[in-house]
Amino acid sequence: MSFNLFQTPKQQKALLALWIAFVTLAYCVHQAAFTSAGIALNAFTYSLLTLYLLFGILSIGVVLTVFQVRKRNFDSVGMSFLIATSVKMMICSLFLRPILKSISATAAIEKTNFFVMFIVFLAIETGVTILILNEKQ
Repeated sequence: MSFNLFQTPKQQKALLALWIAFVTLAYCVHQAAFTSAGIALNAFTYSLLTLYLLFGILSIGVVLTVFQVRKRNFDSVGMSFLIATSVKMMICSLFLRPILKSISATAAIEKTNFFVMFIVFLAIETGVTILILNEKQ
């Protein structure tokens, strides 16, 4: 698969619209799952919407960084991904601190929710980076 398809601004906007649609669908499914399970979301430190916005914006930042580095120096794509992901992890750790200190009844669910969301978005970013790295072969 080649990412040369997304060179024009129109194609990049289409990719961004697809990304937003995916994140929106994931949010709706996540919200419905929590509601049907009877989990009280108002006891969470951060709302699901806040977490999806945080992870979505940070993931877009990581992917855009990788795309920009690919244009300039393909050999540095892997290192730029690691650096961008490390910065993302530092930012997420700031958001995670209040959750870790929480003693509410839903604290365990909230911690699990945060880590699962982090891993899902990281897997998507990693998949995009792998596709970019395989492009050269």
